Amino acid sequence: MEGLRWLRQAAQKISLYLCTISMFVLIPMMLLTTFDVLGRAVWARPLSGAVEISSYMLAVFILSGLAYTQQVKGNVRVEMLVDKLPRRLRYLVESLTTLLSLVIVVLLTWQGWLEGIADPTVSDMLRIPRWPFKLLVSVAGFLLSLELVFDLLDTLKNIGKRRCHD
Repeated sequence: MEGLRWLRQAAQKISLYLCTISMFVLIPMMLLTTFDVLGRAVWARPLSGAVEISSYMLAVFILSGLAYTQQVKGNVRVEMLVDKLPRRLRYLVESLTTLLSLVIVVLLTWQGWLEGIADPTVSDMLRIPRWPFKLLVSVAGFLLSLELVFDLLDTLKNIGKRRCHD
C-alpha cells in the first residue's frame, strides 16, 4: 500500500487541478447563458452558438470534477440501511458497490477513448471538433477509476482489521 502512495498523491493533485479548471469554466458559462437569455428576451437576438459552447463548457465542468468529488467523498450516499449493518458486513457491501462502480467507470473510460480517437465530427454551428470532449470522458474516467481503486483498497484493508466490540 505504501508503494501506491506516490500514485495516489499524483492522481489527487491532477484531480484537484482539473477541478480548479472546472471552477473557472463555470463563470464564463453562466455569463454566456445570461447574455444569451437577455439577447433572446430583450432584443429577440440570441447569441449564435451559445448553446453549443455552453454544452461543451458544461461537459468540461462536470467531467473535470468527478475524481475530485470521489476523492473528498462528496458523492451522495444513502446510509440509512448500511449504517445499521455490522462493521465487516458494512465494509463488504461498500467493497462490492465500489467494485461495481469501478467496472462501470472502466467501461465508460474505455468507450470514451474509443469514441474520442475515432470521432471526426464537428459541432453543427461553430464547427468545434467533438473528439477532445469525448477524450475528456476517458481522462476523467481514468482518474475516477484510480480513486475508486484507492477506495477499494482502503475498504478491503478495513475488512481485515479486528475490533473488540465487533
